[in-house]
Amino acid sequence: MVVGSCKVRLRILGARSLKEKRKVLKSMKDRLLRMNLSVAEVEDNDKWQAATIGLALVSNDAAFVNSVIDKIILEIEENGEVEILSVGTEIMHI
Repeated sequence: MVVGSCKVRLRILGARSLKEKRKVLKSMKDRLLRMNLSVAEVEDNDKWQAATIGLALVSNDAAFVNSVIDKIILEIEENGEVEILSVGTEIMHI
């Protein structure tokens, strides 16, 4: 079994309140969930211009996990409402 995790720190562009931030994150999470993975906001919950999301994916193929994580990062980069500040990934073979 292969478990892939990814932690992405984001700047929310144009957000002036927590409500606006939540709207952007909900839209992003809904798009990412179509890739059959888990998504959650894991840090920066009270900051309206920053967010850290955690992603997790389980498979039997490490190459597949890597390709999905790459697609996720591209999807987030193409979102004009956020800017990626940092990305950390980990692939575990269990």
